[in-house]
Amino acid sequence: MLSIAIFFLLASVYLYSLLGGADFGAGVLELFSSKSKKEETRNLISKAMAPIWEANHMWLIITVVILFNAFPEIYTRISISLYIPLIIMLIGIIMRGTAFTFRYYDAMKDGSQEIYSKVFTASSLIVPFFLGSLLGAIISKKIMLHPNTFWQAYLAPWLNLFSISIGVFVVTIFAFVASVFLIGDSHDVATRDRFIRKSKRTTFIMVASGGLVFLSSYLEQNDFTQNFLSNFYSLSLIALATTTLPYLWSVLKKGKVWESRIIAGAQLLFIIAAFYAVYFPKVVLLGDGDALTLLNAAAPDKTVSALAWALLFGSAIIFPSLFYLFKVFKMSKTISVVKDH
Repeated sequence: MLSIAIFFLLASVYLYSLLGGADFGAGVLELFSSKSKKEETRNLISKAMAPIWEANHMWLIITVVILFNAFPEIYTRISISLYIPLIIMLIGIIMRGTAFTFRYYDAMKDGSQEIYSKVFTASSLIVPFFLGSLLGAIISKKIMLHPNTFWQAYLAPWLNLFSISIGVFVVTIFAFVASVFLIGDSHDVATRDRFIRKSKRTTFIMVASGGLVFLSSYLEQNDFTQNFLSNFYSLSLIALATTTLPYLWSVLKKGKVWESRIIAGAQLLFIIAAFYAVYFPKVVLLGDGDALTLLNAAAPDKTVSALAWALLFGSAIIFPSLFYLFKVFKMSKTISVVKDH
């Protein structure tokens, strides 16, 4: 049963990175769009996201629930040591959702729409950045069980070059995923070509920011780079993510929407799996050389078993419902496009 809980935990992290990542990345793309194209980008994002954006955070909720119930020690340590980035991230999620709701559904179109848009785009950048810095913190070996100062307890784990570089990397990954996914929602050649160019640019930025992660690891003198480069599975997975890029660009050029989305989703999976391969089953690397893992920090068997059964039964309801949601959304959007023409 512990294996089932671990599977759903890892799957939830991936699905949040994929679906929520495309959601956040769309806001990042809007933030960095040129003034002449910002309104066009804003309208495309609103139409693509409006009916389904609420469902994306379900995967984050499932992740938290699994950690809280099946791995309470890990949940506790992250909640205490990384309280500040967690709070900033959650505030960003709330502000972003609120701003998007008012921007898209507000009947009164006035100057407040611009304020909503600024809050939306800023939050779209803040949330993935702090999500990445939180990820960097749990593997940086800067979390102390018995810290001596406020800095050591609450700031040092995430306010360092390595964690910041991972924050930047996560932002670029989400922007890349969003640029590919939004191509399928572009209904004219010019917009589609613009987002194809965006996907290529974000790819190069993503690769550069990934190099920054390795460089910062070397400068910070932690063992991430050494562990990564000496792990056969991590190197193989990154090689797969890299070598599929030309194929992705080829199918994008041919206008194969779902094929390009599947490839981009697979590349994201390869990147996350490469990270998992380095540390699994470790989750939180502590400053004293110890670690909290998915094995030594698990809850009692009865608790894990009850959660595993709940996840299995819940997934039988959730996945068909989500499939139906996407199907209905795509059908309604296709009908509206036909009517517009």
